[in-house]
Formats: sequence, C-alpha cells, structure tokens
Amino acid sequence: MNFKHDIVIVGAGLAGLRAAVECVEEADVAVVSKVLPTRSHSGAAQGGITASIGNEEEDHWEWHMFDTVKGSDYLADQDAVEIMVKDAPRVIYELEHMGVPFSRNKDGKIAQRNFGGHTSEYGKKPVKRACYASDRTGRVVLDTLYDQCLRHRVKFYQEHYVLSLVFEDKKCAGLITYDLSSGELNLIEARAVLLATGGCGRIFKTTSNGFASTGDGLNLAHRAGIPLMDMEFVQFHPTGLYPLGILVSEAARGEGGILRNSLGERFMERYAPTVKDLAARDVVSRAILTEVREGRSFEGGYVHLDLTHLGEKKIIERLWEITSFVRIYLGIDPVYEPIPVYPTCHYLMGGIPTDTDGRVLQDESDAIAQGLYAAGECACVSVHGANRLGCNSLLDTLVFGRRCGMAMKADISKIEHQPVSDEPLEKAKEMLAGLLYHKGYEKIDVVRRNMQSLMMDYCSVFRDEEGLKKELESIRSLKMRFNDVEIVDKGKNFNYELMEAIELGHQLDLAEVILLSALYRKESRGAHFREDFPVRDDTNFLKHTLVFKGQEVRYKPVVITRFQPEARVY
Repeated sequence: MNFKHDIVIVGAGLAGLRAAVECVEEADVAVVSKVLPTRSHSGAAQGGITASIGNEEEDHWEWHMFDTVKGSDYLADQDAVEIMVKDAPRVIYELEHMGVPFSRNKDGKIAQRNFGGHTSEYGKKPVKRACYASDRTGRVVLDTLYDQCLRHRVKFYQEHYVLSLVFEDKKCAGLITYDLSSGELNLIEARAVLLATGGCGRIFKTTSNGFASTGDGLNLAHRAGIPLMDMEFVQFHPTGLYPLGILVSEAARGEGGILRNSLGERFMERYAPTVKDLAARDVVSRAILTEVREGRSFEGGYVHLDLTHLGEKKIIERLWEITSFVRIYLGIDPVYEPIPVYPTCHYLMGGIPTDTDGRVLQDESDAIAQGLYAAGECACVSVHGANRLGCNSLLDTLVFGRRCGMAMKADISKIEHQPVSDEPLEKAKEMLAGLLYHKGYEKIDVVRRNMQSLMMDYCSVFRDEEGLKKELESIRSLKMRFNDVEIVDKGKNFNYELMEAIELGHQLDLAEVILLSALYRKESRGAHFREDFPVRDDTNFLKHTLVFKGQEVRYKPVVITRFQPEARVY
C-alpha cells in the first residue's frame, strides 16, 4: 500500500514523540514504531533529567556545560553542548506544564538529586542537578508525550518495521515498512524523515537495553551512504544487576548508595577520591572491573551496591522501581541486603552525524543529506563525546527532538512532494522473499549469541589491538554464516523470526563498524579504553571518527569553544 505524509518520524521514544508534538499543528505528521509506542525503550530510563534550575543548591548552566564537556573527555562539540544546557531549564518547566509528575522537595518545588559527574564551581564538589519522578522518569515523560500526540491526532503506524529508506534525486523521500500484523509492505512518502530509533545495545551479551534496541535506524542510514560517527564509544553502565544486566540506576548512588568489594572496602575512594561513587560512568565501570581482575570481587566476579544504610522509607520513596527489580529478579531485598552489580552495556555515544537542528550530515565537510533528520540515541550531534553523563540522555532527546521538529517545519515549506517510483517496494519484496525461502543450515539465535559473546569479550570496557583484530575477523565470518540462515516460519502475520533475521543483519554490520572505529583509535578516551594505548592522545585523536559505507574511515575536528582539554581528575 502507499501512504503520504508531510513528516514521517521513525521511533516513538522521547526524541520522536517530542518532535511530533512540535510540528503536528503545522504539518501532517506520522510516527512509525516497530513496537507499541509506550513500549519504546525511553520508558526504561530511571534516573532523571539534568537542568541547572537550582531548586536544591546554587547551580548555573556554565557548570553543567563544564561537567558535560569534561565527562565527554573533551570530545563533545561544545557549541552543541551549550545549546543543550542553556535549554535545559525550559525543558523541565515545559514538561511540568504538560503534566509530568516530577517529585517535589519540602518546599513544593521540583526535587533534584546528585548524579555522577554533576558538580558545582567547575568540579569542586557534587551538586544536585537531576530532576526526577521517583526512579521512573522516562516512563512518565514517555506517557505524557504520547498523550500529547494522541491529543493532537498524530498518526501512528505501530508494529511497522522499517526495511529501507527511499531516496529520489539524492533526497530522502520516504521509507518502506513491513506491517507485522498483516505481513504487507507499505511505501510511505514524506517530505521529511526523522530517524529516532534509539541505540544498539543488543549487540552485546550483557545489556540494559530492551530487545528492540538493535540499531536498525543507524544501519538503515549507513546502508544509504551516510557515515556513522564515533561508534567506538559504547557506554557500559557500572551497575547492572548481576548476572542479568538489568539497570540499577545511578540514582541509587545519587541517593547515597556505596560500592563495596569483597573486603567491605568503599573502593571508589581509590579511583575518584573527591566524588567517589559519583564519578563518571566510564571511571566507575573500569574501577569495578579492576577490583574483579585483582581478586577483590565476590565469587562469580561482581561487587556490591550497598543501600542498606539509607533506610526503608528513603529506599521505597525514591528507589521503588529499582527495589522491585531486585526483589523480583534476584530474590534480594535491598532494604536489608546489598545488591550484586557488574557493568552492563547501556548507551551509544556515537551515531548518525547531525547538525544542531538534527539535519543529517553526509561527510566530514558537513554537507546536508536533504530530507533526512536524526535525534536521540541514534544521532550524534555530538553532546556526549566519549562518555555521557547520567541524565543527559533524556535532556538530549527532548532538546534536539524539539529542534528537529522546528527544523522540519521550516524545511518542508520549501519542499514539494516528489513522486516516488515503486522500485524500492519491489526491491523490498525481493529481499524478504530471499530471506524467507532461502534453504540454509544456520540458525539466527546461534549466530546472534556468537556475535554478542564476541563483542562482550573483546570490545566492551577493556580493549586491545590483538583482541579487536581477532574479533573483526570473527564478525566477518559470522556475516558469511548469516547469509546461510534459514527461516523456519513462512507465515505472514507477526513473523518475528523474519524480523529477527533482518535485525541480526543490521547488528552484524554495526558490530563491524564499532570494531573498526575502536581499532583505528589508538588512544584511551572516555568509554573507549585501549590497554595497549592507555593514555589520551589529544595531539592525534582529538577528532571524531567517521566510518563510511565500504568501511572507509575518516575524521573531522571537534568543536572547542569555552573549555580546553585538561586531565580528568575526580
């Protein structure tokens, strides 16, 4: 079937829904989502949203900017960071007016709490900057924005899987979707397409990401000739429930939780003597794994997150979701027992390169890919650089989701609908038929598990050249095996085996891009730690990595405005 809209947004998380709310009153807007919109991964965000509103302590946007740039290990583009942190207070008050039920302090103001890397006076001491709704901030913001979309009658294509982007005369003019409920293919034409499809954490064996976080949008853009930027920077959150990887939010440490090793030591005092357990995530993740390597972990290789001293009232009021997860999945009550934790793949700092209005950039000269936009975790604007600070992710989605909406509104007024041929639809049909009716010997799950284990073993928190080269060969071998995958389910309706095969193809491509990016960056910076190059190298690598289709690697400079690179000391 054929459909036509002014703007099509792929992804129903916070970035996509905020963009839809921004432009729906002035354009015909549709949102395409492969899951039910309220099941988007944004709803899993627990901790909060950063903003220097100063409800608990004195705070300023300049301090927020400094922390973000320092936390990024100076790889963030500072012009984009300045836009984000200046806009943060407006974001909070806008959400409050939309109906987001933020937690309140004793004065009735929006409450704020500590989070890793948030400081006052340019790093002198921790500051309460995270605005939150208990420990389910993402859930309530997602529900509120979805309500706003329904109120404004945004069109939703839910449980529609995007198979390809459609380009006409070098301009993005729509996309092809696979309707899971019917098995039908659709051509959806648009004057502007926004990719807001989230990250790709399911490439790794241990991850906090939901099953839908397979990186589809990233690879759709890459296959269309768009480079991917800074893909080597994959954040491992220090506190995933051991051994499941389910997230224990940084809010737990923000409220006073303490990391302890098997000797009972508060070991973060060794690695970050000033901010201790509230150091940046890459620092804490490496500290935990160092404790494990040096034999100070518990049997099985994990450490404890101790909340017991906080008291039942505080734990239940402020960390209810975390508490319920621990009780349900581990059978442990964190009111009385410490929580076993281990780093888990959490967030992708890299992604589709964009300008500060979400327009996709197609090379290192910042040439714009007409009609194509990106926002949220799948985009790289770049405000997170080599390492994202806690609570900056929701802020990123909301600030740049809105800016994308504004840019698309302005741009479509200059663009006419172009007729799109049926050729992309026919190619998609051939691709699906090739997958469905191929006779092979490989199983999707076997190939996927091998990929996830390899990425975890050689490309997680610690990396080196030998391991990266070995894994690159293995991933390329898995790509060959993927070509021999056989799909048993030949049905049309809700064929999840077919969808998983398509997702696996995207994941293998992205794994190769991540490995290439990591191999070429011969330094340690933020979440990318090379044991054979353990020092940050600003002379040779203070630059963004771009990997093009065909695995060509190029670079572009980092934008530095206010803060010059200096050593990270916690």
